[in-house]
Amino acid sequence: MLTIGDLSRSTGVKVPTIRYYEQMGLLSPAERSEGNQRRYSVAERDRLSFIRHARDLGLTIDAIRELIELSQHPERPCRDADRIAAAQLETVRAKIARLRKLEAELERITSHCHSNQIRDCYVIRALADHGLCEADHD
Repeated sequence: MLTIGDLSRSTGVKVPTIRYYEQMGLLSPAERSEGNQRRYSVAERDRLSFIRHARDLGLTIDAIRELIELSQHPERPCRDADRIAAAQLETVRAKIARLRKLEAELERITSHCHSNQIRDCYVIRALADHGLCEADHD
């Protein structure tokens, strides 16, 4: 059995986050020692590693909860898991597209700034007047 500190060190998940995952129902409530210390099994460590990896990929708590539920039924087809991953991929692609627009706009406004004084700084003017931007980036 692992203490919460051991679990944290072995997975890289901070102790408050482990407690949060317990509260959210992603981890089963920990067994308690006679001294009321949380104790975790290897299976719970593996579950926490799964959760951490899913969070690293940006999956939501609800998506992770659904994936955990799906993993409890290994005989089922994986289309639901594929759907969850595909939805996250679309979310990531949309964020990347937005970041590319932001990058282009920031590159443009910084390349226009050739002033030595703030009163003539294009960056300041562009931030104050959205109309100076080439594209919508809200």
